[in-house]
Amino acid sequence: MNTDAAIVHIPRLRRYARALMGDAARADDLVQDTLERACQKWALWHPPAGSAAEVQAALRSWLLTLMHNLYANQWQQAVRQRTVDWDEAWDAGHDPTPHMALRLDLERALALLAPQAREVLLLVAMEQLSYAETARMLGIPIGTVMSRLARAREQLRRLMEGDAPSRVVLKAVK
Repeated sequence: MNTDAAIVHIPRLRRYARALMGDAARADDLVQDTLERACQKWALWHPPAGSAAEVQAALRSWLLTLMHNLYANQWQQAVRQRTVDWDEAWDAGHDPTPHMALRLDLERALALLAPQAREVLLLVAMEQLSYAETARMLGIPIGTVMSRLARAREQLRRLMEGDAPSRVVLKAVK
């Protein structure tokens, strides 16, 4: 494995992991798990024939896909163990201005999005991947990417305007 090729993507992996996890320590763990998985599965990655930039873009996409899959697996395991009631989990009772805090805290608003919506929003808006790259990475149709992105943007807009988060019960999909 050419570790130098993967190392240049660590800042981007950390940024995406931090946005997904909402916690620096857990994000660093996810990046480490991703890089370990990449080392284990390096023989499965086949670089495209093309320029160095195309090869780096393909490697970035592969690493982000590995990270997405690890995150999805961890999320599914957590869902199997419990359901989340956001009315109980997000206790704004101690804050005299919960709507103002929510408006000012984009990270908290992102954390309230459904994981599938947050992933698409982060990949398209933050990582600046195209719809096609995002669809390929997540293994979903482009139309699904576009609809998830539209719903995520709308929900984020409502949250940033101060709407209280709706009650969400997460269920494992088999």
